[in-house]
Amino acid sequence: MALDFRIKAVGFDMDGTFMHTRVDYVKMDNIVTDELLSLGVPETDIDRRDGSKMAMERGIAWLIVHGRADAAAGIRERVGVRATAVELEHADEAEPFPGSIDTLRLLKKRGYPVGVLTRGSRQYAETVLGNAGVLKEFDAVVARDDYPEEDSKPSPMALRHLGKRLGVPAENILYLGDHKVDWMTADAAGAEFIGVTSGSYSQQDWETKIGPQVRTIGCVGDLRDLL
Repeated sequence: MALDFRIKAVGFDMDGTFMHTRVDYVKMDNIVTDELLSLGVPETDIDRRDGSKMAMERGIAWLIVHGRADAAAGIRERVGVRATAVELEHADEAEPFPGSIDTLRLLKKRGYPVGVLTRGSRQYAETVLGNAGVLKEFDAVVARDDYPEEDSKPSPMALRHLGKRLGVPAENILYLGDHKVDWMTADAAGAEFIGVTSGSYSQQDWETKIGPQVRTIGCVGDLRDLL
């Protein structure tokens, strides 16, 4: 059985989806909080419900509304540098989920361009995928610092950038991820999406936080049953 005829390429989130990694996301979120607090954003106005990127964007919006646009200059770059340092702390412990590499190779054998779209930095992504021996097997890797921060997930531009590198429109990509942000990205870009339960979200999380419309599988390796 092949994928839907509209699917011309497949993209993967990295952490929790293709790779089993150990990143201190609490520390990552605190980086954004620290930066915003240092610029005078009240703690009560720092909303972290949808992740550190959205918290930062809302914080920047607060600064602009309150006439502090100059204070926001450079915050994305500062946060990015500090975030990369946190990501690299345990990068050498990362490993592909069982079946991930076999799935990657089967997709390529079937003629699908395959890529990674991650909120991780370029340095982190290349380190993790390089250590796993699969970096050169992907046709494209798009990291958060390859384009302006505002283009990273959950912006649909993130998937459009991946599509451009893979040579197909975002609407013809199947994207797999383990978190609401991944679904938001695919949904906004008009791409197909499959959620995995190997990372941040369990089956119950997908059902309660998104809804029954999200198709799910246990892990990337299970995608082989759909090919």
